[in-house]
Amino acid sequence: MYSPAATRYNKDFYRRSGRSGLRLPLLSLGLWHNFGGVDSYANARAIALRAFDLGITCFDLANNYGPPDGSAEETFGIILREDLAPWRDELIITTKAGYYMWPGPYGEWGSRKNLLASLDQSLKRMGLPYVDIFYSHRPDPDTPLEETMGALAHAVRSGKALYAGLSNYPPAQTARAAKILRELGTPCVIHQPRYSMLDRWVEPELLATLAAEGIGATVFSPLAKGLLTDRYFKGIPADSRIAKDQRFLRPEHVTDAVLGQTRKLNDLAQARGQTLAQMALAWVLRHPVVTSALIGASKVEQVDDCVGAVKNLNFSTEELALIETILAG
Repeated sequence: MYSPAATRYNKDFYRRSGRSGLRLPLLSLGLWHNFGGVDSYANARAIALRAFDLGITCFDLANNYGPPDGSAEETFGIILREDLAPWRDELIITTKAGYYMWPGPYGEWGSRKNLLASLDQSLKRMGLPYVDIFYSHRPDPDTPLEETMGALAHAVRSGKALYAGLSNYPPAQTARAAKILRELGTPCVIHQPRYSMLDRWVEPELLATLAAEGIGATVFSPLAKGLLTDRYFKGIPADSRIAKDQRFLRPEHVTDAVLGQTRKLNDLAQARGQTLAQMALAWVLRHPVVTSALIGASKVEQVDDCVGAVKNLNFSTEELALIETILAG
């Protein structure tokens, strides 16, 4: 019988998301990989429970996480039912809709039909009456923004979600969406964009937009899909993402130029008393708009390593300048 660690809240580990009352852990656990039906349930369970033991209360999902699509929500639903149900009110459970899930004109994008049907499916897979945050996973070029935001607002008013969020929206659409949601009485509290030392598209405009709108950010891929770790310094490990699943990261992405940068960044991280992954997480968290950084893990030890990042979140002016020099080179 699982019982969470009594020490899970014994650190300063939570930030308020924008101007909302919602507080998120500095690190959230993403279930994009390693929680699908093709993965080891025992390993997925161990990762999720270790994360909660360390104070990670936010578990981030989407309707299409797997593979197969939907299976990550099913896996997490079992973990909830068998282990975490007594602590549901301590958890922030999120899901998203917008990418392809089923055939036909309503199986993806941002129509009211797709979003609300998808949310019902997600709740059924997880065995939940509501999620804490429901995201529009990507902007829809063919559906009026008013319709997409209206669907998010309806999800909140219906009690099937507590908060509304956006993911992958560019700055101008983010500002428009935020205005619509405010007018509907369900303000946007969180935006989930990609952000890392190697992928800085959110700077400066999107981060400035979020600050102006009072919206927090939960950033995904802060480790650049594993490139901002020491994992590839000696080649491609057999159990790495590249070796197992090349849909999003391929061997040709591990270039000599990238390795040259990451080795220099690793030297700085070691001088700071951190691993490269820890410094990369601290670097995205340095920005006041960033509420939480989403981590993925294929083993329990990686969760422990990532949580170690919070021991040193401060950077000197010289360290930040050195990072800029390395990244520019």
